[in-house]
Amino acid sequence: MTETPPAGNSEPDAPRGSLSLQTIAMPADTNPHGDIFGGWLMSQMDLAGGIAARTRTGGRIVTIAVDAMVFHKPVSVGDVVSVYAEEIRVGRTSVTFRLEAWVIWHDTMVRHKVTEARYTYVAVDENGRKRPIPAADDVLSA
Repeated sequence: MTETPPAGNSEPDAPRGSLSLQTIAMPADTNPHGDIFGGWLMSQMDLAGGIAARTRTGGRIVTIAVDAMVFHKPVSVGDVVSVYAEEIRVGRTSVTFRLEAWVIWHDTMVRHKVTEARYTYVAVDENGRKRPIPAADDVLSA
């Protein structure tokens, strides 16, 4: 389902990270020009990052920052949207993921990266206070 990018195109031919969320862009998510709202795509990326962050931290998380958001290409109704998460930093209470949104265009069945950003999440306890993130081995073995 991928095509080789033309020479000089910096778009990679494969996503980085693990698939965290997949959905289909629907008509209710469009702007007046018929493209999918950027805010809808940002929220899908936040959901995907939130799933990855909750898995990594072993509990409740909150989004604290979105950095370096770049919209490369539009998303259309019927496109399959896949969001990939790659952990790039773990601190004492926060974790940052590089998120990439890729689509399979409904009309050509070709995959393209459409958006990328860094999302940072903080691990919180049941009272909403920061909590330490356990070591990766402790979370995965629980």
